[in-house]
Amino acid sequence: MSMIRSVTVETRWRALAMATAIPAAAALALAIAPVTASADQSGPQGARGVTLVEPGVHSIGRADAPLTLTEYVSYTCPHCAHFETEAGDTLALAYAGAGKVRVEYRHAIRDPLDLTAALLSNCGKIGRFPGNHAAIMRAQSEWMGKFRAATSAQRARYSTGTVASRLQAMGRDSGLYDLMEKRGYSTTDLDRCTGDEMLARTLSEKAQGYFANGVNGTPSFAINGTMLAGTHDWSTLKPQIDIRLEKK
Repeated sequence: MSMIRSVTVETRWRALAMATAIPAAAALALAIAPVTASADQSGPQGARGVTLVEPGVHSIGRADAPLTLTEYVSYTCPHCAHFETEAGDTLALAYAGAGKVRVEYRHAIRDPLDLTAALLSNCGKIGRFPGNHAAIMRAQSEWMGKFRAATSAQRARYSTGTVASRLQAMGRDSGLYDLMEKRGYSTTDLDRCTGDEMLARTLSEKAQGYFANGVNGTPSFAINGTMLAGTHDWSTLKPQIDIRLEKK
């Protein structure tokens, strides 16, 4: 499986704007507000060992695990969806669940639909993130297929109105709202989450920082803060985790 080709921050964010006809100024404007947590996140520790590391960044597993694996992922990246399907349960159960690895999820936002999905994954209480993340990733082909099939009238809504209204339109048209409603969210909940412009700005700002500082494809990985070169799938990642654990 090949990784997504390297791109500069400027190229990536131009592609973000072009992907759904959202003006570049609007996309880049998402990176100017102070960091804040979503309204429904009441503290740093959620259920089932899920931690809110910082706004928009979650982790699973023990804080004192010998290894911290950081995943830089995009919801519109097919390689990322494949990775989640192939390795998500193993990482959660055999590594994080066993106290060997703390897994940290960081959103490497690539386009406005990706941002919509990221906001929805963060919707609700902290402990809901892992399930939201897995559900969105594993249904990627379905909701991206619906999004690609959007009519011209639907697409017109992606380039007019507020940033929140554009993201909400994408969420509805793609079927992401349908997916999340099956997980117990109401339309009001989902509109609130996709309308969280402070979190949207935070996620966008962080993503630009990742791409400027060593993340040149998705998924990318770091162990204990060190980026892993040439590592973009489970077959290349697993041996690097295991050999480090053997030395602990």
